[in-house]
Amino acid sequence: MNHRTVCFRYRTFVSAFAVACLLCGFGIEQTSRAADGAPAFEVDASWPQPLPNKWAIGQVAGVAMGPQDHVWILHRPSTLGKDEIFASTNPPSAECCIPAPPVIEFDAAGKVVRAWGGPGEGYEWPTLEHGLFVDYKGNVWISGNAGKGWGRILKFTADGKFLMSIGQPLAPGEEPSNNSTTQLGNQPADMFVDPKTNDLYLADGDGGDRRVIVFDAETGAFRRIWGAYGEKPAEGKAAKYDPNAPPSRSFSAGVHCVLLGNDGLVYVCDRNADRIQIFHPDGTFVKEAFVSPQTFGNGTVFDLAFSPTEKYMYVADGANQKVWIMQRDTLEMLGSFGQLGHGAGEFRNLHELTVDSKGNVYTAEVSEGKRVQKFMLKGSQAKAAGHKVSASR
Repeated sequence: MNHRTVCFRYRTFVSAFAVACLLCGFGIEQTSRAADGAPAFEVDASWPQPLPNKWAIGQVAGVAMGPQDHVWILHRPSTLGKDEIFASTNPPSAECCIPAPPVIEFDAAGKVVRAWGGPGEGYEWPTLEHGLFVDYKGNVWISGNAGKGWGRILKFTADGKFLMSIGQPLAPGEEPSNNSTTQLGNQPADMFVDPKTNDLYLADGDGGDRRVIVFDAETGAFRRIWGAYGEKPAEGKAAKYDPNAPPSRSFSAGVHCVLLGNDGLVYVCDRNADRIQIFHPDGTFVKEAFVSPQTFGNGTVFDLAFSPTEKYMYVADGANQKVWIMQRDTLEMLGSFGQLGHGAGEFRNLHELTVDSKGNVYTAEVSEGKRVQKFMLKGSQAKAAGHKVSASR
C-alpha cells in the first residue's frame, strides 16, 4: 500500500490560539491532501468558544452530532492533572480551573448549551468514559468501563435524566464471555440506534469482548450477536495482528465503532486489525477493507463517519494521527488530512469523529490531546496523486 504524507501549507507546534492568529493575520490555511474531486478541509481554530465557569476538559473520548447540528462531547474528568484543576482545591490554589461536567453540548457556533453527567441516583457512572451517541429521538447514550472486566451503557434524555442501563456486573470469580447476552465487555466502545427498527448496535469493545451485539433501544432486551465475518464470536484473547498472514476469522481486541449507512449496511471498526468490516443488519458479512494495513499497536480504524450524502466515509486513524477520506461505496482511498502534533489541525491521539449537515468534520482526542476540533468543508481538492486502499486480501 502506498502511504501519503499530508503536507500543510503551514506547520507549527505552538498553541491553537497562536495558530488561529497567524492564520487570520497572514491568510494561511491548513488544508487536506486528496484526489481530484474529493472533499477538502480547513481547520477552524476558533471553534469551540472558550469554556465558561473556569471549566477544563480532560481526554475527549466521544464526540457525536445531535439535532440542529449541535455537537456533543464526552470527556474524562479523571484524566485532568492536578495542575489543570488548581481552582477545585479548598481553598483554591489558583484561578484556574475546575473539571467540566463529563457531557457537554455545543451549538453550531461552538457555544456551550448545557452540560451534565457524573454519578447520580438510579445508576452508576462509568469509572472511565468511552463512547457517546445521540439517537434520532435526541436521547444521549454513554458507554464505558464499570468494573473489573465488564462495562455498561447508560441512556439519558438530552437534559441528563436517566432512562436505562444495559450491562450486568460479573459475579465474584466469573470470567467474561464473548457470547454473553447480559454482560458487556471491559469497555463497550460505540453505539448506533437504527431509527427504523429501534435496534441498538453496540461495538463491544475495547480491550475486552470483541463482537457486535444488538439490543432493543427501548427495553434493553437482547436481540442478536455476531463476530468477524458474521460468525459466532470467538472466546479468549485476540490473536496478535499479522498483516502478512491471512485475515483473522475473529475480531481483534479493538471492536471500536459501529455505524449504519443509508445503504442499510452496518459498518464496524476492527481497529487493531486495521480493517473495516461491513454486514447486513442480521450479521451476514458483505465485504471488508484494510486501512494502512502495515500499522501495528492499536491499529488504524478508530472511528467512522459519513458525509451528509454518504458519498464519502471518514476514518479516524489514532495511530497515524490523520483522518482518511474514502469513497464509501467502492472503499477507494482518496486522501487524508492531519498529522501528529499539538497545533491546530494536528492530532495527538485522535479517537472519534462526527460530521454535521454541512459536511464539517469534528474530531475528539484522548491522551495528551484533550480537545475537540472542527474542520470546515472547503469544497473539492484540485487534482492530486491517487492513494490506494486494500479492499480485500
